[in-house]
Amino acid sequence: MKLVITMSRRYGTGASLIAKELSEKLNIPVYDKAYIEHELEGHNFVGEAEVIKELAEQPCIILGRCASEILKGQPNVFNIYISASKEDRIHRIMEKESISYEDAKEMLEKNDRHRSEYYHEHTGKVWGDVNNYNMILDTTALGIENCASILMKYFERMEFI
Repeated sequence: MKLVITMSRRYGTGASLIAKELSEKLNIPVYDKAYIEHELEGHNFVGEAEVIKELAEQPCIILGRCASEILKGQPNVFNIYISASKEDRIHRIMEKESISYEDAKEMLEKNDRHRSEYYHEHTGKVWGDVNNYNMILDTTALGIENCASILMKYFERMEFI
């Protein structure tokens, strides 16, 4: 099966680390906002949805960009949502960006607000609604390092890989 994984996430959850580990284990590429925007600039695509649909013709991981909704209904697509507690996310941002608690909190709130607005604007749906995903993983409870392993075991058991 040509497995396509979409990964929606809250800012500071460590989802990009999970995607990177899955990418290495499955030997498939990860596409993020920067890559998709680069494809838009360099080619004759009408919009992000068209880029995402073309990328999903091959096995891959797509971070954000409403990919779960754009690819909805395709049998080879597995939609994941990554969450974590606000405190955990703030501390992860502080460490990654070398900034204060207050600056990290402000960055988190601004980023979450933008992602929520973007998702609603492009889908008409609520960002993070559990009904939009096949699996939700909480990195605070599970640990970032365990999430890719959980997913790999699930994919193997379901014979997706």
